[in-house]
Amino acid sequence: MITFADFERVDIRVGRITRVDLFPEARKPAYKLVIDFGAELGTRRSSAQLTRHYAAEDLVGRLVLAVVNFPPRQIGPFMSEVLTLGLPDSAGAVVLAVPDKDVPLGGKLF
Repeated sequence: MITFADFERVDIRVGRITRVDLFPEARKPAYKLVIDFGAELGTRRSSAQLTRHYAAEDLVGRLVLAVVNFPPRQIGPFMSEVLTLGLPDSAGAVVLAVPDKDVPLGGKLF
């Protein structure tokens, strides 16, 4: 069990994917994402294993949720700055966790 204060320390924000590149160096199929979190946070990069359900061109412009206050993580030759959030389908492939309405970039999940 965690406390509510523990939950409040996890900074989950909404951003819009502005760029998607293939990540052939990744051990598991993945994309390199550039996500715009608005004026306060700017753009951040993330590696995400989304290739099973999402074509790169379909991801550009989509809203996503991401943890923005983890330290950057080296993934092969790529530095991932945020953790893009998703859920596993019945086969374990990632399905994005997303808002179902348009919301302002940088909005914090509570």
